[in-house]
Amino acid sequence: MSRMRVHLGLISLVAALVLAACGGPEEAGGGAQGTGPITFVTGKDTSGWTKKLLTDWNTAHPDQKASLIELPEAADAQRSQFVTNLQAKSDRYDVLGIDVVWTAEFAKSGWLLALDEGQFPVNEMLKPAVDTGRFEGKLWAIPYDTNGGLLFYRKDILDKAGKEPPKTFDEMTALCSLAQQNNIGCYSGQFAKYEGLTVNFAEAVQAAGGEIMTDNGTKVALGAPAIQGLTFLANGFKDGEIPKPAITYMEQQSQRAFVAGELMFLRNWPYVYPLAAKDEPANKVKGKFGVVPLPGFTGAGSSSLGGLNFAVSAFSTKQATAVEFTKFATTQENAKEMVGLTGNAPAWPSLYDDPELVKKFPHLPVLKEGMQTAKPRPVTRASLALFEGLIGATPLLAAHEEAPHIEDCVILTWEHPVLPVILEACTSDRHELRSRCAGARPSCG
Repeated sequence: MSRMRVHLGLISLVAALVLAACGGPEEAGGGAQGTGPITFVTGKDTSGWTKKLLTDWNTAHPDQKASLIELPEAADAQRSQFVTNLQAKSDRYDVLGIDVVWTAEFAKSGWLLALDEGQFPVNEMLKPAVDTGRFEGKLWAIPYDTNGGLLFYRKDILDKAGKEPPKTFDEMTALCSLAQQNNIGCYSGQFAKYEGLTVNFAEAVQAAGGEIMTDNGTKVALGAPAIQGLTFLANGFKDGEIPKPAITYMEQQSQRAFVAGELMFLRNWPYVYPLAAKDEPANKVKGKFGVVPLPGFTGAGSSSLGGLNFAVSAFSTKQATAVEFTKFATTQENAKEMVGLTGNAPAWPSLYDDPELVKKFPHLPVLKEGMQTAKPRPVTRASLALFEGLIGATPLLAAHEEAPHIEDCVILTWEHPVLPVILEACTSDRHELRSRCAGARPSCG
């Protein structure tokens, strides 16, 4: 199968998904109304900061207390529960702690209250972070924190070998022999079937100088960079540079593997830093690790822009209180406390140079450097559907040492609940590939 056919298949699929997602946002109501006790709904918090935030708010607002509804750890599971609630137009959820990539989708569906931009100091916050809360000219969410990926590495191992941390993928893979000598895995990111997989794919494409989509998610930009990025990841599994268990890793599983001393390099978010520096028996890397910007193909890479946005449900009956809570939670003062406890990336640029914070978290200047080139993930679900095919591709590539080049074969998979995913999934047996295709619907050319 030709490279051109692969490109056309990828582009046709994504174009179809984008067209299917077309439509405009509905108005989310005539302004914030209603006060009283509210709920704050967000994913699992391992830092303890959320409970402190709620305690501070509840102490100052005894008649408008906020209670926590904690969703699962996995981003896709969180999104599923949000969607179920919002599609039902339930008023159970008031303030929503949502992944930045969901903001446009939720606003477009008419599930969020449009915020009054004048009530928030958006001009003092990082513009890329604020922009994740905008959609079609309106502000629908405000950044609570932002996020950029970092490369955590075993400084002790590299120092002993007289090596510098890698700036490119080639430099990183060349150091994998050191991992083998120390009986640990070389590199991991997050490759389980969830939003983190999209992030790792997007970063690999960006490292090759490409993008998944452009123009606010309305135009397809796949091509040679997508092939190059995907090939790097797939070859990592095939060649053993990425350990096989990493196919199941989400953020916390990969973080635990690094902290347990099982990896030499880890792509993850800044929250890992305080956990890796924590003094506890299970931590094998305290005082032995460092952080650098993500590597790329020819130099520094480009992180996906992550983070948590706060939004108000369009169906809340306590919207006025919900807006006030959102303003309270996202102040610079609270952001500094949050960073001091979690090490997460603030949405306030001045905090990256705060002496008190930098002393506690020396990675903040490195993170600031990486944030300069970070790019938001696509605003549609197309990229997640597209890349789910890697779930099928990587075990096959890992199992077949003689697999052909990844651009030479395509397979239709149906793991996505609604849409087919076209993606390279090579095996060394073309007959097996054709047989698997024959079982897919409607056809496999």
